[in-house]
Amino acid sequence: MENIKFDIIKHFGVISSEKSGWQKELNLVSWNGRAPKLDVRDWAPGHEKMGKGVTLTESEAAALAELLVSAPAKPEKSPANGELQASRPE
Repeated sequence: MENIKFDIIKHFGVISSEKSGWQKELNLVSWNGRAPKLDVRDWAPGHEKMGKGVTLTESEAAALAELLVSAPAKPEKSPANGELQASRPE
């Protein structure tokens, strides 16, 4: 398997941390020498290993930010099946 090269250009912050030391982070990352993108993924201490994540272009990040602002703070449970559902803004 080919090695993946990455360069963390800017670290914005930690979204969550696990007892194992792994952290879900928001970073600006250049993958394999390409243009940097916003990146959300789990990282081992020292960035030695990484989990699956998502990379976003600037326009994708802006669209996500708009969706997060309009999303409800707490999802609602459906009375029929007890599953979590997001309410839709009107």
